[in-house]
Amino acid sequence: MSEKRMTDSNNGWIKSTCAYCGVGCGIEARPTSLGKLEVRGDKDHPSNYGKLCTKGIALGDTVTPLGRLTQPAYIQDEQKQELDWSSATQSVADKFNQTIAEFGADSVAFYVSGQLLTEDYYVANKLMKGFIGSGNIDSNSRLCMASTVVGHKRAFGADTVPVCYEDLEQAELVVITGSNLAWCHPVLFQRLRAAKQANPALKVIVIDPRYTDTCEIADIHLALESGSDVALFNGLLAYLDDNDKLDADYIEKHTQGFTETIRSATQYRYTESGWGDKSVPEITGLTEQQLKQFYELFASNEKVLTIYSQGVNQSTQGCDKVNAIINCHLATAKIGKPGMGPFSVTGQPNAMGGREVGGLANTLAAHFEFGDPQSHQTVSEFWQTDSLATHAGLKAIDLFDAMNEGKIKAVWIMATNPVVSLPDSEKIKSALEKCPFVVVSDCIADTETTRLADIVLPAQGWSEKSGTVTNSERRISRQRRILPSPGEAKPDWWILKEVAQKMGFNEQFEYRHEGEIFKEYCEMTSLDNETGKARDLCLIGLTQLDEKGYGELTPQQWPVLEYQPDIIEQRMFTNGEFFTESGKAQFISVEHDKPVADTSLEFPLIMNTGRIRDQWHTMSRTGLAAGLGEHTPEPFVAMHPDTVAELGLDEFGLDAFNHDTINPVVKVRSAQGECQARLVVTKEMRREQVFMPIHWNAPTAKDSKPCDLILPHTDAASGQPEFKHTPVVVEPCGYRSEAALVSDKVMDCSGFDYWVRQRVEGGFLYRISSSKNPMELVIQLANTLDALPEPNAEAIKSLHYHGNKSFKNYGSAKLGEFGVKQAFVVNSKLDNESIDWLVECLTREADEEFEAEFLSTMAK
Repeated sequence: MSEKRMTDSNNGWIKSTCAYCGVGCGIEARPTSLGKLEVRGDKDHPSNYGKLCTKGIALGDTVTPLGRLTQPAYIQDEQKQELDWSSATQSVADKFNQTIAEFGADSVAFYVSGQLLTEDYYVANKLMKGFIGSGNIDSNSRLCMASTVVGHKRAFGADTVPVCYEDLEQAELVVITGSNLAWCHPVLFQRLRAAKQANPALKVIVIDPRYTDTCEIADIHLALESGSDVALFNGLLAYLDDNDKLDADYIEKHTQGFTETIRSATQYRYTESGWGDKSVPEITGLTEQQLKQFYELFASNEKVLTIYSQGVNQSTQGCDKVNAIINCHLATAKIGKPGMGPFSVTGQPNAMGGREVGGLANTLAAHFEFGDPQSHQTVSEFWQTDSLATHAGLKAIDLFDAMNEGKIKAVWIMATNPVVSLPDSEKIKSALEKCPFVVVSDCIADTETTRLADIVLPAQGWSEKSGTVTNSERRISRQRRILPSPGEAKPDWWILKEVAQKMGFNEQFEYRHEGEIFKEYCEMTSLDNETGKARDLCLIGLTQLDEKGYGELTPQQWPVLEYQPDIIEQRMFTNGEFFTESGKAQFISVEHDKPVADTSLEFPLIMNTGRIRDQWHTMSRTGLAAGLGEHTPEPFVAMHPDTVAELGLDEFGLDAFNHDTINPVVKVRSAQGECQARLVVTKEMRREQVFMPIHWNAPTAKDSKPCDLILPHTDAASGQPEFKHTPVVVEPCGYRSEAALVSDKVMDCSGFDYWVRQRVEGGFLYRISSSKNPMELVIQLANTLDALPEPNAEAIKSLHYHGNKSFKNYGSAKLGEFGVKQAFVVNSKLDNESIDWLVECLTREADEEFEAEFLSTMAK
């Protein structure tokens, strides 16, 4: 495809978008003469105006052939047989056709990802729902945004985000609930912080059980009880009613269902005689004074923006939490105008694009819905198919349950790692082991999911693939090809197209390039919707794009009724009209309900999970950048110091507030399973809660996946799992020794009790804890290094130091011709200074000066 690629002719910078969260930051990138990729923020892009977070800045460091999947392969008994693309796609097509012929269309499934581009998503959805004839395509967006989709549809009649990023500057009050915006959407946080600095009158309220970095700009932090959001916002609605802060005119003209909703909310009201049937302070753990502050600020400010994310969505009451928030905005008419509205910030770079094209099992395509005969006919005619699926498919948890039960006979997983990311990891692994045919398309060779595949297909990664993404404010941007692909890696849409044609659907999948797919998708959004009145998603203004126009496409915010040559900011529902049958927004009556799993004597704590600042999902990309591992180098469990003392964990060498030392590794156990992580002690936690990050898994750490612990409870309406409320207990591991090991290559550390791998300059750092005494651990490490194959073994020189007979301070290094190949230190307890020094060894020359320094440093 000929494409200008928005390249600055003076210096070769190519405009594209970031690979990470749903902010959708614009970037500019260019290859260097040294084979590196320079990356900077795009000052012209309306999502970030040149700003980038630490992950975005480090994107160039993640572009490497290291660990890439580069060749299609058939896998049997852990042995790979490489295939050419024709054979690989023919094998997939044949197996899917055979399975469908024998067991029916609903015996196969796709499990896709918000990492896919819109064009990839569109072809996958078209193939499954349009031609295979099953609704069984679901996305890992089910894990992050499904509850919001349901909440939007119930209230607005469509999955519509009503606000713009510009509302951050326009608001008078910003409420952030269930979101650590500072770490998970850093550029939006930077924008909000700048807005607050420019306008000191702007108030910020953060609602979160934890005190996070987002709280640094908060005027009020409400550390509510986990899972109590519905009660909090029902109490707000009752307060607004009691204090004459409702907009009766708006409610009358533009909404329905208010009477029933407010009747339910009165149970949460406060009167002179006390609280109603549902005591909000008792449920939320907040004081009356805290509640009054929040409620008064919401009531007294016209321009209120409520930002929410996974803390709201990832719950067995996720949909009701979303609607409890929306109810308060509808009741006060704080929607459809600058600076106000409910604002769901999306987790992945193209979760929105996937929602739009229909990449969830309960949606059809392009905001057409299942259950509407006219929509079925329109889509069937447009796709020219007689096999259209007419009912919803299996949502993520249900899909893998069906696989476990033998109902799903073939599955194709694209750009995601469900063995790590879905609850009850062992059951997911078991399901894939039982499934007769598993295909995985990925750009990474070794994941816990590719290890279970029958066929692996190498997909292009960020900087190689080309297409579009949609961000949290409905803005479509181009992601452009910057670098060539390694090996035989191909675009996901191309792989899907090849399989579709070999399955017999040749004419309907004759795509030459991604621009043709995008044009078809845009045309689909305009079917019976030329004015954008029938459905919110309308891209009719982009249907005339030719190849050149697609290549030069600038950011467009939907609905796009006409091509937008300049950046615009448009809000939805500005006229008070919605996409429901009546044209009015719907109030949804909701009730607080406790999370399904509750604490007990055996499991007295609640585990919350989430992202950390510098890592992303399962670290297959961010784990490649040495700088991103420095902020948080290993999995951890954060606990309040009082809780640590109550559990007796402070008796095991704990030094809670000395950052030069390292706390012990502990075991976190639930009714579902157990994992291990480094203990972090902080007063930022509530006493009854702990927090664990989601990122580490088998290739990067031993037994450190929190999803091993999480029960597969889901929201009944959305199917979104509960990741924020797992009853656990934290126990000592009782490890007797620790080691730090650096290596110029990836090591097999599976024989150690606990290990974590971190990318560092010059190689890898392994942090190891062991039940062995220091001398036994030294022997185990020495045997591990001796077993390494070395092509020039005669050139290897070894250094050893031990400070006493018990080997409690031991160091060893293997020196090659050009530098340190491996080195380790062992002690009963390590400190950060020793580890930092050891990491520096990897970048040193192996000369006499280094040898003397190594031995003298160990002797200190």
